[in-house]
Order: sequence, then C-alpha cells, then structure tokens
Amino acid sequence: MKARTTPGSGLSAREIWTLFVVCSAVALVIAAMAALNSALPAIALETGATQNELTWIIDSYTLVLAALLLPAGALGDRYGRRGVLLAGLAVVAAASMGPIWLDSPTWIIAFRAVAGLGAALMMPATLSIIVATFPPEHRARGVAIWAGVAAIGGIAGMIVSGLMLEHWPWQSIFVGFAIGAIGLFVVTWTVPPSRAERPPRMDLVGALLSIGAVGGFVLGMLEGPLRGWSDPVPLVSLSIAAVCAVAFVVVELRRAEPLLDVRLFGNRGFSAGALSMTLQYLASFAMFFLVVQYMQLVRGYSPLMSGIALGPIAIPVLAMSAVVPWLLPRVGLRWLSIAGLALTGVGMLLFATVDADTGYWTTAGYLMIYAFGLGFCTAPATHAIVENTPDDKQGVASAVNDTTREVGAAIGIALAGSLLASTYSREIAPAVAAVPEPAKEPVGSSLAAALEVAKMAGPQGEQLADFARTAFMAGMSNAAYVLGGILMVAAVAVGVCAPARRASTSDAEEAALVD
Repeated sequence: MKARTTPGSGLSAREIWTLFVVCSAVALVIAAMAALNSALPAIALETGATQNELTWIIDSYTLVLAALLLPAGALGDRYGRRGVLLAGLAVVAAASMGPIWLDSPTWIIAFRAVAGLGAALMMPATLSIIVATFPPEHRARGVAIWAGVAAIGGIAGMIVSGLMLEHWPWQSIFVGFAIGAIGLFVVTWTVPPSRAERPPRMDLVGALLSIGAVGGFVLGMLEGPLRGWSDPVPLVSLSIAAVCAVAFVVVELRRAEPLLDVRLFGNRGFSAGALSMTLQYLASFAMFFLVVQYMQLVRGYSPLMSGIALGPIAIPVLAMSAVVPWLLPRVGLRWLSIAGLALTGVGMLLFATVDADTGYWTTAGYLMIYAFGLGFCTAPATHAIVENTPDDKQGVASAVNDTTREVGAAIGIALAGSLLASTYSREIAPAVAAVPEPAKEPVGSSLAAALEVAKMAGPQGEQLADFARTAFMAGMSNAAYVLGGILMVAAVAVGVCAPARRASTSDAEEAALVD
C-alpha cells in the first residue's frame, strides 16, 4: 500500500540535486523537439534540403522517440534507470555531433533519428528515477516540478536556439545539444541507481507490437496533413497501427509478465491521468503549431523574438508546479483536471478571437490563461499515472506518461494542420485565381509561400500579402475554436472518468479507509 502524499517538509539536498539532474535531462529531450525549427531556413539555404527533407529533419526525432518509449521504460525497470539514462545521454551526444561534419539532409535526418533513440531511453528514466528514489511524502512535489519543466522545455529550446542563431551558424545548435548531453552524462553518475526489485523478463513480442502501434500511428498522423489522408502512406501506417494495437492488447492480456498490463486502464485514476495527458498535449502542440506561425508570419517576429514572446507562458506553469502538490491531496484529481482543462479551453477560445491587429499583451494574456490551466492539470495527470502503477513497473508507467504526450502531440499537430490548411485553401482561392500560373501553387499552399511571392509581385504584392494573412487568420481561428471546444468537452469527460478521491490514494487504501 502506498503512503499518502503530504507535502510539507522540504526536500533534502540529495533530492534537490537528483531533481535538478533529471529535470535538466528531460528539458534537453523536449528542447530538442522545438529548437531545430528555428534553424530550418538556414539548413535549407546551406544544404539545399527540400521541404519534405526539412519536415523529416524534425519528424524523424519525434517518430523514433514516440515508438520506442514503452520498450525503453521496460529496459530501465529491468537493467537500472540510471544506466539507461546514461546510455541515452551517450547516444544523444554522439548523434548531435554527427551533423557538425556530415551535413547533407540525409545524414541530418539519420542522426536525428538516432538522437530520438537516445531521447527514448532518457525520458522515461528521468521520471521513474524521481518516483523510485523520492519518499512518498516528497514524491508529488518532485513529479510536479518534473511535469512543469517538461511542459516548458520547448519554449526554452526556442529561446536558446534563437540566441545561438543570432551569433553562430545552424550547426551551433547541435554543438549545444552535444555539450549539454556530455555535461549531463558526467553529473548523472551522482544520481542514485534504482531498478525493479523483481526485474521482469523483457516482453519482446509486446515491445515489437508497441513499436508498430505507436510508431505507425504517429507516422500516419504526421504524414496525413502533408500527403492527404487518402494517400497510401498515412492509410497504411494507421492500418498497421490499428492491427498492432489490437494484437498488443490480446498478447499482453495473456502474458504472465507483460510489457504493459493493459488492465491498468481499468483503474480510474490511471486512465483519467492518461486521457488528461493526451488531451493536454493534443491542445498544447496544436497551439504552438498555430501561435509560432502567427508570431513569425503575421506579426513579423524573428525566431528569437517568437521564443521570447512565448516566454511568459512558463511563469504560470512553473508557479502551479509549486502549488499543485499542496492542492492535490486536498482537492483531488477530478476537480484539478476539470478546472485545468476548462481553463485551457477558455484560453484557446479567447485565442481564437485574435486577429492581425490584436496587441501582443492581449494575445499573451489569453495564452497565460491557457498556461494556468495547463499548470493545474499536467502534474496531477502524471502523478495519477505513476501512483496507480506497481513500483516494479515505474519505468513503464513513466513511458506511458510520455507516450500519451507524444500521441496527443501527433494528433494535435495533424488536427490543427488539417483545419488550418483546409480553411486557408478555401479563403485564398480568389487570390489564387487572380495570380499568374507559376504563382498559383505556392500562393495556395501556405502563408509563408504566399508572402515570398508577394515580395516579388511589385506594387500588388502588399495586397496579396494582406489577403493571405487574412486567409491564414481565418484558418487559425477555426482551428483554435475546434481545439477549445475539444478541451471543454475533455474537461467533462475526464471529470466523469477521474475518481472523486485523492489521486494519490490507491484502491487498496481506499478500501481500507472505507472499512
């Protein structure tokens, strides 16, 4: 039976140091997802990368990371979480140094995929180290801080990469990843080792099926908006994912030592936490997809200024990371989830009203409302997942938490991208009909391409640019309204699913309390 979480006494020096190391590691993983977006124009100019290659420079990392999280979490449980974290840092360091010398688009994509492997080893290990080494009375605080850092790591990556690109070439970002990974590799040796007391055998069949299910799903969701949902690549990928997912459930139910005991989803706390995390990251990555383009293409901010403009979002997320451990045992998972998801929904619906003339601080205020909601529900969702999982499976629990993030992110980007593209295409159609034939395809494809055409269009260019921006804003607004609606419905759904009792109270303890 797990003890109650009763935040109050301070963390020890050893716990603070462990928390610093593992939070730095998870920040590196998340920053690596966002940081390279700022460098894509420079990479394209210097290497001649096509748009498809630029997309895969980003997506190869995300795809491998998502597909390997569950097997990587199981490796940590069996062979030791610190050792797996060290292995992941070594892989990330080596993969980050590759593009410094081998900088063709194909090589960069390959090295990014290898870095995704390292990140998959790192991410579950960071959270499971906290759960395994912190005493129950401090665990909620450690998990909350970890969740807050994970939520804002992308913003930090954008700001740091933007600063680097102000002074150095795009390779400097990879140098930064390598130096960070090497430094963390050294200090991670000071983190206490941990592994399952009764290490389970590796479920190789379950691992392969999970890779097929998650990897196929993420690949399909990434390729759908780019190729069209009727294209064979997303169709085949999603079909493979569905078959592997069904087979995974059947196989795991029959295993004495499954990779993931799917019966855990019958636990209301666990399933509510997983559902909440999926929906949070669906909305978060969709929002970043929209707002970064808005900042750069509509407001004209540089990549660095875009990161700085988004910086205030980090304040409420981190502030709530400090408050939520105190609230969780008093308010419970259900009401924190309802309040958090509802606030994020309100923030998204307000963001949908933004137009090209809306002031920065008004936009930032809407995003701050969204961020307060995210801070309310991120840590409780993570806490619910890890607290309702057996201690010997904390690596897998951490991987479930991370996998729900990646799956939610893939759905969010695909949904926002599809809604934005369809609305933009409809709204820009009159302008496409009026421009010369060579300009029709780029003007109709995206705002970024339309602005490039407008630069070369002479006196008529500004009119085309304004029309394209208006079409983009219509698409962004539609996408934000849909996402806001999803979050409001999600608040009700998670509220119904979540247990009314404290998230940190196990089923056995609840029964004992009733008795």
